[in-house]
Amino acid sequence: MFTVRASRNGTTCDGATRRDFLKVGALGLGALTLPDLLRARARAAEAGRPTKSTSVVWLWLGGGPTQIETFDPKLSAPVEFRSVTGAVKTVLPGVELGGNFEKIGKVADKMAFVRSFAHRNSGHGGGTHWVMTGYDFPPADNGGGQNKPGLGAIVARYRGANSPAGLPTYVRLGGILGDGPSWLGSAYAPFDVAGRARQNMDMKVALDRLSERKELLKGFDTFNRQLDRSGVMSGLDSFETQAFDLILSRAKEVFDLKKEDPRTLDRYGKGLGEQLLLARRLCEAGVGFVTLHFGGWDMHSQITQGMKNLGPKVDHAVATFVDDCAERGLDKDILLVVTGEFGRTPRINATAGRDHWAPLSTLALAGGGLKMGQVVGESSAKAEIPKTTPITPQDLMATVFHVLGLPQDLHYNDPSGRPSPMVNGGKPIAELV
Repeated sequence: MFTVRASRNGTTCDGATRRDFLKVGALGLGALTLPDLLRARARAAEAGRPTKSTSVVWLWLGGGPTQIETFDPKLSAPVEFRSVTGAVKTVLPGVELGGNFEKIGKVADKMAFVRSFAHRNSGHGGGTHWVMTGYDFPPADNGGGQNKPGLGAIVARYRGANSPAGLPTYVRLGGILGDGPSWLGSAYAPFDVAGRARQNMDMKVALDRLSERKELLKGFDTFNRQLDRSGVMSGLDSFETQAFDLILSRAKEVFDLKKEDPRTLDRYGKGLGEQLLLARRLCEAGVGFVTLHFGGWDMHSQITQGMKNLGPKVDHAVATFVDDCAERGLDKDILLVVTGEFGRTPRINATAGRDHWAPLSTLALAGGGLKMGQVVGESSAKAEIPKTTPITPQDLMATVFHVLGLPQDLHYNDPSGRPSPMVNGGKPIAELV
């Protein structure tokens, strides 16, 4: 593992600390995770399973983004319920978004805003597990981990390698509870670019010591020469060799944003923009599922300031990504999902914030060949619950399956050997398909 530690930290109200890492590879010299993954996907390809070349970029707004100040401002509600950031008009007649999302408003014809997304677990862990896997698991609120496979891992289990360079199907740019393979097995874990690695070669360089990406690439070159001198390469089978090739050569191209036109880099900007640009590059190269984590949305107090800090960053990055994909003709091939573990309470609390609220949650989508330029569903007058039929995490999961070409009745055997449905009762969102 080549690891670059960054300094951005964030915490949720339950004390969970999140730290960002840049990691190229998840590769060890024993039971090699990436080679195991490549072997499994090769077997899937040999089995002749039909797959689509579509991809998903899953942008996770960790902490529970407010549905009101993002995509459902409710300016007709009483003052204690309506958006504290006001609203902006969009290119869709009669559709408004929260006051920090002017740029997204200009690309709203390329997006869909779901105003009836809901579930019943208002805990950080349990809510995250439910949205990421489609299944409720209350013990996740108390550190109970994950008992169902995450969406990306299911895609990795089903698909063979869909890139001539052997890039993994599932890449993690930021860790999220519930994004792992659970009982599907470690072969279907995400290729860890950002987040904690479980098996690694423990090559670490502090981000503060890397003044330029050039130094990072120099580190790759040194690593490559050291491998050659050690003779490790000669003892590996084709899948280990493919894994090393991915780390040491293909990674330099796909993961190096300096390969992009400087005008594109400037257009996306720093931070989240860079992450979404990297996600777009990965999908273009054949990766099927990419997760990003952008936290800080647990706004129990001073939500106006919180939205002022985070809203414009999401607004710029998402609008740029949506426009860029459309210009490149990728909007039919890449689905962007923007969501979090739950929404926030309809009524502003005594500290000018909003608390946890799963009965109405935040969800927006773009691309994927779905029908864009619309609002799906409707919330109640005070944004408390869906007024129309709720869209559930299972429905979101079924919609992602539809985009990626996975069977709606896909089953895998659980640890007891019994067939377990990956989607259980969910249906693709009718307005979108």
